[in-house]
Amino acid sequence: MKALRFHTFGPPSVLSIEDVPKPEPGPGEVLVRIKAAGINPADIKNVAGHFHGTTLPRTPGRDFSGVVVAGVRFVNEQVWGSAPGFGISRDGVQAEFAAVPAEAIARKPSALTLQQAAAIGVPFVTAWAAVMRAAELRSGETILIVGAAGAVGHAATQIAVWKGARVLGASRDSRPISGVDAVIDTTSEDLRERVFALTGGQGADAVFDTVGGPIFEPALRSLRHGGRHVAITSAGDPRVSFNLVDFYHNESRLIGVDSNRLTAADLGEIARQLCPGFESGALTAPKIEAVPFENAVEAYQKMASGGGRKFVLYW
Repeated sequence: MKALRFHTFGPPSVLSIEDVPKPEPGPGEVLVRIKAAGINPADIKNVAGHFHGTTLPRTPGRDFSGVVVAGVRFVNEQVWGSAPGFGISRDGVQAEFAAVPAEAIARKPSALTLQQAAAIGVPFVTAWAAVMRAAELRSGETILIVGAAGAVGHAATQIAVWKGARVLGASRDSRPISGVDAVIDTTSEDLRERVFALTGGQGADAVFDTVGGPIFEPALRSLRHGGRHVAITSAGDPRVSFNLVDFYHNESRLIGVDSNRLTAADLGEIARQLCPGFESGALTAPKIEAVPFENAVEAYQKMASGGGRKFVLYW
């Protein structure tokens, strides 16, 4: 079968399409004929060598959709998922076939095309793990999403609105963001001051921080008493500082989420919880640029060059 491969870490130019043996599904696994595979920023970082534990040579890719052709479940059904450890400790899904733990996948929502289903994995799974599992967001609460205009931030906004929460979005400009009740421009506005003004002096019930770095402390200080702050990354310097006395007096909670540590069972459960949202239209897939698999390296290069486009490979 054909698979995208890298034998050394570096820019997208280290990738190439090669012939490799078709995988055999192990116990509890299914063999998926991949129909589409999403490219995420994390895939580019993985190829560049920024992830610990990636062994070489390797096929990248975590997010996919396709048809199960053999295995313990879902045979002949269209499925989607985001596989644990794929592209890092085992070969990923940017190939014609992939052996995937059956518990990690779900039936494809009928409202989505196969290409759209391949684009929702990492953004929506990460957002759900942060907003619903870690922050335990409830209907009627207010959540501040730092980086609301990004892929994960936009997914989190959709999930929060679907679940009946109010969303305040922090961004580097004041352009409107779909689903966000108010946008706070962090380049020209005091984040904490604006959040408290927008919440009647109470502060946000929860913060989902997809940026970190210098925005971390202002976001943390935007919480109400007893609020929850969930962090998934840190731009630039990974070290941040904050006033510990203010932190414990406010009885705030700080929670870290690493989507790479989600198990196959975690991923499958989240996928199934997301499906009703896509079926009802409350959740929508991002806009994608579909690229034939034979042009995979070019797609990586375009995505690495910036512009915020979402690329999906298809067969």
